[in-house]
Amino acid sequence: MDNETIKGVPGFRFVACSAGLKKSGRPDLALIFSDVPARCAGVFTTNKVVAAPVQITLPRVRKGRCQAILVNSGNANACTGEQGRRDALRCGALAASALGIDEDLVAVSSTGVIGAPLAMDKFEQHVPPLAGQLRPDAIDEVSAAIMTTDSFPKRYAVTGEVDGRPYRILGVAKGAGMIHPNMATMLAFVLTDVELDGVFADQVLRLGVDRSFNSITVDRDTSTNDMVLLLANGVAGNAEITVGSDAGRQFQSLLDEVLLELAKMIVRDGEGATKLVRILVQGAASDAEARLAACSVATSSLVKTAFFGQDANWGRIIAAVGYSGAQVDPERVDIRFGDVLVVRDGLGTGKELEAKATQVLKTPEFTVTVDLHLGEGQAHYYTSDLTYDYVKINADYRS
Repeated sequence: MDNETIKGVPGFRFVACSAGLKKSGRPDLALIFSDVPARCAGVFTTNKVVAAPVQITLPRVRKGRCQAILVNSGNANACTGEQGRRDALRCGALAASALGIDEDLVAVSSTGVIGAPLAMDKFEQHVPPLAGQLRPDAIDEVSAAIMTTDSFPKRYAVTGEVDGRPYRILGVAKGAGMIHPNMATMLAFVLTDVELDGVFADQVLRLGVDRSFNSITVDRDTSTNDMVLLLANGVAGNAEITVGSDAGRQFQSLLDEVLLELAKMIVRDGEGATKLVRILVQGAASDAEARLAACSVATSSLVKTAFFGQDANWGRIIAAVGYSGAQVDPERVDIRFGDVLVVRDGLGTGKELEAKATQVLKTPEFTVTVDLHLGEGQAHYYTSDLTYDYVKINADYRS
């Protein structure tokens, strides 16, 4: 099915508007609403500086039900103290009142500049009318309204079937800078019309996030506001999907696809990025060791600048593996750019192959494979190149 033909998910409605939170005047306030209370699960930032909306939303999500998400861009409502918490609560109350639902069923989410109080007069003015403007085909408006330094909206959908009933999974996300695993500034909201068991919903989301959002990096900055929410409203009418079932395995596979595609979009849109690079480490002593090595390569500024310069500088890669903390025998390491072997048993394979590798680096997307030849461990990371524009974008982000 053409991904672009999926405009929504049964039982969910959407709306967005320009509330004046962004200086640009672009859309900056959005509402996602389920016609019935939905099963929910969430994964949140591990930064010890936690933004007010995360503080309010996390305990609500842990209760297992959510019916609405109110999200704004332009202001993160982070490092705003008790006033920020009161403002986040008020935002949720405004949405709940307009929708006629309990406040505990509203998740609030914010992204943007840290340290500035919310312009609550704009929320008081613009949130109440949103409830009367909800539409099932307005997901594109939401994906645009949550953008900050993003250069394009991020949306992906798939379809599945359970109990002979079709269902959809739709994800929207934002993120381009402050992106690093352990809930990398990114937000993602995933909606489906299947019925999910609560334990399964939490498990499937955490596994999916580990394989996607927790395996990407742009600049090794983890935000104060990171949030991924999964809402399942059950209007497809299927029997509840549980852990260990065939339906559960299918749902996990489809959710993984949605999350990974969104994660790749975020890296592809990394501030100033021109390349999407998959770092694959195999032959490690364990998966955990492979992850250490892959993360080290993916986050190395020297490696990322070499990608931008289209320089097949494998020395930077083997050095990053060496200081990663993973077990390494330098005389057994192989490195490939695409299919081009540039290092065998820790030694370069010559200028001719290095020149071929340079051609690989000129493409917008490629894989760097590091084989440690120590075991069966394997892991991957997606990273971007580090460019002049990254510095320009972040040097004057607040102005």
